[in-house]
Amino acid sequence: MSHPPAHPTPALTQVRNIGVVAHVDAGKTTLTERLLFYTGALHKIGEVHAGAAHMDWMVEEQEHGITITAAVTQAHWRECLLQIVDTPGHVDFTIEVERSMRVLDGLILVLDGVRGIEPQTETVWRQRSHFGLPVLFFINKLDRPGADFTQVVAELRSRFAINPVAVTLPVPDQPAVIDLLHAQLLQFSGEQGEVVTATPCPPALWQSVASWREALLMAAAEVDERLTDRVLAGDEPSAAELSAALRLGTLNGQIFPCYAGSALRNVGVQPLLDGIVDFLPTPLDRPPAIAHRPDGSTETVTLGDSGALVALVFKVQLWDGRRHCFTRIYRSQLHPGDVVEFLNTDGQRVRETVARVFDVDADRKIKLDVAAPGQIVLLAGLRHATTGDTLCSPGQLLRLERIETRQPVLSLAVEPLHSTDEERLLEALDKIAQEDPTFKVEEDADTGQRLLRGMGELHLQIVLERLQREFHLQVRSGRPAVAVRETVTRAVTAEALYSRPPSPDGKQAALTAWVAVAVTPRERSAGNQLTVTPAVRPAGAELKSEQRLALENGARLALATGPLHGAPVEDVALTVTTVELFGQASSPDALAAAVSKAVHQALTAAAPQALYPLMHVEVTVPADHLGTVLGDLQARRAVIHGTTMRHQDVRIECEVLLAALLGYATELRSLTQGRGQFSMTFERFDMSAGHV
Repeated sequence: MSHPPAHPTPALTQVRNIGVVAHVDAGKTTLTERLLFYTGALHKIGEVHAGAAHMDWMVEEQEHGITITAAVTQAHWRECLLQIVDTPGHVDFTIEVERSMRVLDGLILVLDGVRGIEPQTETVWRQRSHFGLPVLFFINKLDRPGADFTQVVAELRSRFAINPVAVTLPVPDQPAVIDLLHAQLLQFSGEQGEVVTATPCPPALWQSVASWREALLMAAAEVDERLTDRVLAGDEPSAAELSAALRLGTLNGQIFPCYAGSALRNVGVQPLLDGIVDFLPTPLDRPPAIAHRPDGSTETVTLGDSGALVALVFKVQLWDGRRHCFTRIYRSQLHPGDVVEFLNTDGQRVRETVARVFDVDADRKIKLDVAAPGQIVLLAGLRHATTGDTLCSPGQLLRLERIETRQPVLSLAVEPLHSTDEERLLEALDKIAQEDPTFKVEEDADTGQRLLRGMGELHLQIVLERLQREFHLQVRSGRPAVAVRETVTRAVTAEALYSRPPSPDGKQAALTAWVAVAVTPRERSAGNQLTVTPAVRPAGAELKSEQRLALENGARLALATGPLHGAPVEDVALTVTTVELFGQASSPDALAAAVSKAVHQALTAAAPQALYPLMHVEVTVPADHLGTVLGDLQARRAVIHGTTMRHQDVRIECEVLLAALLGYATELRSLTQGRGQFSMTFERFDMSAGHV
């Protein structure tokens, strides 16, 4: 039942909008459960392995033991409101991380103390870098054999080229950490680690971590010049002075505080909560957002109550069968019943009314009378708003930077088990596609089959499970098939005349236009480059703005369908070199048809080549299975980049075509007696030479 929040709305200086991110199985959700328990937001810790984690509320999450959808919740610590987003760690659901980071102010990046930096760690780090978010590292699972805090910190320094600064250190074989900031030994006791005992660090133990303390002092001195001379002279600044310097360094990206612990064993979490309050930014500490007006000019959106409404929809989700929008408020306030306006993806103005506003706690909603700047809330009643739309006051249209989505790399043919369920299936798939921008539904032009396109096997498997559980639909599915793109391998020019005579009844005028184009291959992953600055004939003629726009749209439409498989064409430079106009007959429609015809001719003549999704793969196996696994990877035409020994395991880095990895998880378990693991991230679309 809805009820008012137990805490008054805090000042923006007391708000922390943070996300918890990690590679899959690093312990991210386990850590989030402890954060909620120790702040009093939960009265019982739910364990992932038992399918009882508070933040993994979807049935599919509980059954698979992983996070699938980003979940939002709130907690309070030291009079601050923590708005926490627990994000997925599996690469198939990376859009959840991307769109969550778009509205967050800071991050906790969780690392496995045994495995260190893993592929999805690098992916979320690249996403973090794009948004410039301050980060705290929590090095987890330090109770496990082979865990090495020092090694992980060194790996962070070398792989990410940053300055990681330890704030707490593990104590071998003890449920304790050393607090380098306050020179204390923190011991965790009680049934669930809720009792924290702080005592002065014993001299012998303190002496053994002198180099870590020195590194912290030097990092603080580099940020705050007032501390430099004192530190060099051997003076000991106070904990408050060091904390202020570390905060400044964290906010400007000079320092990345590192915390040690074991979330499952309830060790080291409370100091991390202090770090969230002390070092991560408030909404006011983040740079103001830049918004674009419809006329192309820009406006700086400063967080606060003054000015017209600006809010960003970063996620759409079905809740109890109804459509809801997760939204971050940037400026002004939003009330139930308010009318909002936004530009959709087609650039059209849309007006809707916000029916209700909710606070969110995982799968529970709490009604609100108002949403204030800096808040992350749930809106009901918006039928057309979608991921990336900017909600504004009517007549005050702005558009914030949209959220990037990735193209699907795997497809699956489906059909309903009962033909009478066809319409229900289409409706269910449309609802899932509204939630997930990386999920597409298409129809194969040749076979008429309905294709589901997604980011991987697990992604599509979850969709099929949701169809059965949420929508009560039984479907038949085929084998997964990889997505294909096309490119060209040589430069060519082509020209085309488009001519349509007038209709006999005179209702359709004659259309005529002539266009010449040049197509050139580009490097892999360079993207397409379109240039429309043609020479115009006859002399003295000029292109109107609508004619130029028609040339651009016609060229882009032609690049969407390649000559080999009808797949999108990538990594080409396309230049419209010359246009000949024939008076009124060279309408925008005529020019679009002529340029499309010329582009298709050029692509056909430019030695087209299919491109297939190539994955960066990391396989971790016991050393005694290395030879078998390497042999299997080579049989899959993998390009091995190197192997790294880490204790009793070996990490193999390689590139493999996605088609060769279908079903690989099962095969790897068989080859390693269930002890091997692998993860993959999409690298690029590439030709198959050297791989298959």
